[in-house]
Amino acid sequence: MERELARQRANDELIKAQLQAHFENVQLIADTTLPHAMQYLRSRIAEELDLSQLTERLQKGKGKPYTLTSSEKLELWDRLKILSFTQMVVSLWAVTILSLYIKVQVNILGRHLYIDTARGLGSSLLLENVDLIDRDDQQNFLASADFLANNGLLALISNIQAVVTEVIEEKKLIDLFNTTSFYETVMQILDKFMSLGSLHQWIDYLMPEDSGHYKLGTSSSIDDTVLPNSTNFDQLMVEARTVLSSAEFGKIMGISLKVAVDALVEDMEAQCQSTGASLTSGMPLAKLLSRVMQIVPSLLREASQNQFIKIIRTVPEVELFFTLLYANNLVD
Repeated sequence: MERELARQRANDELIKAQLQAHFENVQLIADTTLPHAMQYLRSRIAEELDLSQLTERLQKGKGKPYTLTSSEKLELWDRLKILSFTQMVVSLWAVTILSLYIKVQVNILGRHLYIDTARGLGSSLLLENVDLIDRDDQQNFLASADFLANNGLLALISNIQAVVTEVIEEKKLIDLFNTTSFYETVMQILDKFMSLGSLHQWIDYLMPEDSGHYKLGTSSSIDDTVLPNSTNFDQLMVEARTVLSSAEFGKIMGISLKVAVDALVEDMEAQCQSTGASLTSGMPLAKLLSRVMQIVPSLLREASQNQFIKIIRTVPEVELFFTLLYANNLVD
């Protein structure tokens, strides 16, 4: 009996050690999944919000003043004002939420993998009777991170553009913007956008409401595939939606967006100072628009070099949230 108890204790200690190792390995899965999803998201945003033709027309009009009438110039500038802010806010929101969503995915998967490992090691710890998650379901679950780029992006752009139009339509090109007014404008757009529709309507940009009928489009991770009618896949998607719908995730999302906007304002000011200008002392909206367009590539930069993703990941509340999620202390 003593030998059996000692064996069980040894197994339990092994499981506890495996828990930490699994948690660290799970975070590495996010590091390999996010770059693919980010690259695809970047190409889709560039495709759907291509401002090059608009800026080229304005440049030609500047070089050849008689090619555009005053009303045509004003119309082009108004379009550029709306679309440049739309491009920036879409990029900021998508990168922030996608990075959080992928972390949700891998921590949910990690918990299941931990349970599977514990069974294999014969732990005496109480383990739930959860079906093993096969590799195909794991891959399909992670590949569903491309739903935003494939299916949710057009609606996201349309709704953010409507809010941007409402917030800045009346702002004139000569109006001065400083760091405070720029920050307040971006936060106002995000707050209005997040208050559209039902409380959790934004989730539909990230994942399908009915996973059983979800079809992957062009994917950054795998070829076009119709996901099987899999109980395991459905279970993973239901768990992910439950987490995203939780009050705890809502708080983390709000904190992360605010941190991202703070970083955006700092980056804008640094960009201005590098050319001898200053957003702190203020600049006309017309000059600010070029800065807004220039900041988008840094928002959509490759994940390992993306300062916005790095900053969000190191927020203490965000780190604690994912630790608790992995330990299954957030949702039943």
